[in-house]
Amino acid sequence: MTTGLIPGAQPPDHGPRDGLPHQRREPSGPAAQHVDNRSRSSVITARAAASFEPVGRSVATARSFVRDTLQGWGFSDIVDDAVVLTSELVTNAVVHAGTAADVLCLRSDDGVRIEVSDHYPEREIPLQGSPATMGSPDREGGRGLQLCAALAGRWGVDYTPTHKQVWFQLHLPERAVGTRAAGPSLPADLLPLADGRVRVAVVQIDRTGALTAWNEDAEELFGYPAEQVIGKPLTDLAAWPHTPGTSTGIVEALQLSRWEGSYGIRGADGRVTPVYASHLRVRDTGGEPSTVCLLVRNHERAVLQTPTRISSSDGSGGSESQSTDPFEVFIGSPAPDDLDGLLQRTVERARDMLDGDSAFLLLATDDETELEVRASTGLPSARQRFARVPVEAGPGRYGSARMPAVHDDLTAVPGAVPLLNGTGMRSVVTVPLKVEGRLTGSLGVAAEGPGRYSNEEALRLQFAADRIALAVESARLGELERLRRGSLSFLVEASDLLAGTLDRDQTLALMAQMTVPTLATWCAVYTIADQASEPYLSYVLHEDEELIDGIKSLLSKIAPPDPVPTPGARVWAAPGEVAHQAALRSSMRSLGLSGGPTHQVASSIGPTLATASAVGGETVVLPLVARNRVIGMLTLGKPTDEHFRQEILELAEDLSRRAALALDNARLYSERTAISQSLQRSLLPPELPVIDGVEVEVIYRAAGEGNEVGGDFYDLFPISDGTYGFAIGDVCGTGPNAAAVTGLARHALRLLAREGLTGPAVLERLNSAILDEGARSRFLTLLYGELRPQADGSAELKVVCAGHPLPLRLRQDGTVEPAAEPQPLLGVMEDLELYEQRVTLDPGDVLLCVTDGVTERREGTRMLGDDGLTDVLTTCTGLTAGAVAARVMRAVERFASDAPSDDMAILAMRVPGLQKD
Repeated sequence: MTTGLIPGAQPPDHGPRDGLPHQRREPSGPAAQHVDNRSRSSVITARAAASFEPVGRSVATARSFVRDTLQGWGFSDIVDDAVVLTSELVTNAVVHAGTAADVLCLRSDDGVRIEVSDHYPEREIPLQGSPATMGSPDREGGRGLQLCAALAGRWGVDYTPTHKQVWFQLHLPERAVGTRAAGPSLPADLLPLADGRVRVAVVQIDRTGALTAWNEDAEELFGYPAEQVIGKPLTDLAAWPHTPGTSTGIVEALQLSRWEGSYGIRGADGRVTPVYASHLRVRDTGGEPSTVCLLVRNHERAVLQTPTRISSSDGSGGSESQSTDPFEVFIGSPAPDDLDGLLQRTVERARDMLDGDSAFLLLATDDETELEVRASTGLPSARQRFARVPVEAGPGRYGSARMPAVHDDLTAVPGAVPLLNGTGMRSVVTVPLKVEGRLTGSLGVAAEGPGRYSNEEALRLQFAADRIALAVESARLGELERLRRGSLSFLVEASDLLAGTLDRDQTLALMAQMTVPTLATWCAVYTIADQASEPYLSYVLHEDEELIDGIKSLLSKIAPPDPVPTPGARVWAAPGEVAHQAALRSSMRSLGLSGGPTHQVASSIGPTLATASAVGGETVVLPLVARNRVIGMLTLGKPTDEHFRQEILELAEDLSRRAALALDNARLYSERTAISQSLQRSLLPPELPVIDGVEVEVIYRAAGEGNEVGGDFYDLFPISDGTYGFAIGDVCGTGPNAAAVTGLARHALRLLAREGLTGPAVLERLNSAILDEGARSRFLTLLYGELRPQADGSAELKVVCAGHPLPLRLRQDGTVEPAAEPQPLLGVMEDLELYEQRVTLDPGDVLLCVTDGVTERREGTRMLGDDGLTDVLTTCTGLTAGAVAARVMRAVERFASDAPSDDMAILAMRVPGLQKD
């Protein structure tokens, strides 16, 4: 991949290329409304280009390139649409057209234009006005234009005889910048709460994210003196809220020209102070950029928060302004897509309006059977966030969230409002949020004293809920759409990664790494070998690596979850309960409450408490089902008091289905590979026998990935006392079919030779056995011989060379000569007339036997050949049999740069001579 980034570049020239006319093809029919023929008049402020090879992995690389580019430009709002469109268009180029793809990203003031070009060599330029063929959505390819028509603001297709360019433009959502407004006069009791003195921390961060300024209010708020934090990254202090499905983090926020929102700052005492922040990106006179951050405590957010914008369409009369619903004024004007900010502001204003001690807001799930806690104030920490309660908890008005309800005293009806259990709240009023008669949520305000609320307060709260319900539902649908688009991109990338490996351990690691921290804080994968086996803990991962061992130890001590094949996530309470009990015992031992010295357990209390906190939140189990069998479980967990969102659980369920199939494919591949390797090893001869007075060395290489045996084979075995048989052969072809004939030949040679038959008789019977295989038979070249060491130090050989490359004899004086004559090969004719030849190896002589994979080694038009092998052997005088075989193999490997395409076998036998001084 080649890339280039050119800030401030001008738009590319779309004039004639290589002297050829440049034609543009615009869709017609229903798709035409998505195409704008106007020339681009906006100024291009930056561009990034990349080229991708015509291979499948380039699609994932292109997606990453576009994602990184747009996030670097601060366009996270349109990243998901751009990635999906780019993925389809690059797939069309590199997979379907089979050419390289060029991707060009252009940034302008109003959006981003992305161009994808291929290099198909024989494309016919379509005629002007010809209808555009957009393809069927059911086809594997050709969906790119349909997606462009559905998602892009503008798009089009440009043609030349050698290039096809599809481009699309995505517009940035409108954002209110620099809006100024004045709020109405309010009674003192309706003003936002603040401390006696409001402290505003002024912090400045350079282009690397390091702190360069830290004022006195920052010291007072967070406890750090300036000299202690200057130069440190802001990310060391910031506790950024993790929202699954969104990609904006503290680093991205600091790169934006303007940002406003909430996060936390870790103080010197270790506690996190919630703050409301306003960021402004500036540059100095030298052009160096930095970010100025104004921070106040979160409950004093009104100091920095963007003021309310009052619509002029509501009238300007003073009397009308006085009659404006106070709750509507309190809500203000959060950004349309800021659902969390809208909900948090709603509960705060609801609490203030009814003078309550706490408030909460729940949103209904898609099936409207449960309510999910999305915002609260005045309740202990954030332990209830994303917790779910049933819509219909019981019969009657007070058991249904669809009707307003007032509880004078919760102690009289324990469990009436599960969300408030153990909070100290006694009186509560709840009202439904409805849009067009459909339940979308529930809003409640609670107080510590009994009898605080009546039907009058319920009516006021219901009126406010009716006014805010539509805005909440609109923001919720917008968030859901962004989450779904992010989920689509996530699942596409996850499928690519899982499909890219057949290794079981790597598949397990990918499953965990894709879920942490995107979907969960920690993850554990259990695997089940077969139906009779118990689940086995195979992999554990936590976003903090220091906690992995503690969680693994904890999970190994408790029974695994039941392998239930029912789809969907189910809650598993065992890890949280066991961790809580272990932490409690450690704490008691550290205080000396259980007897014994305390110093022995003091070192373990930290990790125990940390582990309990890590797994103390909601834990869910999703079955891994593949081919109608449960092969494992995917366990996801949250830290203390945190819950999963319903959308995240649905995404995790989609991921578990893909991961289960990938894991089962890896298992099947591993099993079949093991079976194949076991069968192949059975075709190889056992260890070579030791022959007194003769050195023997064998080198064997099977062609093809994963093959241990091919069409070449060798053998060396005892026939009788002092006599040994040896063979080297080559079956036509490679792979399993050739290996089957290899096994037949090797075992038949041993059996026939030990029956006392001569060499020609052995080969004639083997020839008949091969022909009897019928359609499965293959012709075979074979060098067979019998070796008998002699008392004078020489060795007598009887050799039959049936169509095989002739054996070469290396004498002590360096001369090389063939040691046999060629005869007909086996597996072709029924009647063979073979004869054996006698050869004597004197002390120091070497007999080299090879298969044609050695002599036919090629580099372009060159071939090693018999002459090349002879030249190599002449340099081996005085070498041992092992050194001769190694030198020949090294020469073969160096002859060509490509991997060998044929099997190779080398058998070297040497009669030791007198040692040289």
